[in-house]
Amino acid sequence: MARARSRWRGSLSSLAPLVLLAAGCEPIVDIEGSFFPAWMLCIAVGIVLTIVVRRLLAALGLEPYLGPLALVYPSLALLLTLVVWLTLFKT
Repeated sequence: MARARSRWRGSLSSLAPLVLLAAGCEPIVDIEGSFFPAWMLCIAVGIVLTIVVRRLLAALGLEPYLGPLALVYPSLALLLTLVVWLTLFKT
């Protein structure tokens, strides 16, 4: 039993530097003096772009030809969020 605990303790202590290294990789954006994680900014922009695209599709009359809207729009929001991330931060 004590041997198993020491094995787990050794494994966890070797992973700790990797976790700390990964935690410092997130870009931070300064907006009006407040620091926000960049992913929050990208999600907000992706959702706004999805709303714009939805209104455009509705105005063109193409929305009825889309598949299940509960799947299409969240997928579009994810796609646009990732495109914004790659465009702005390229990480």
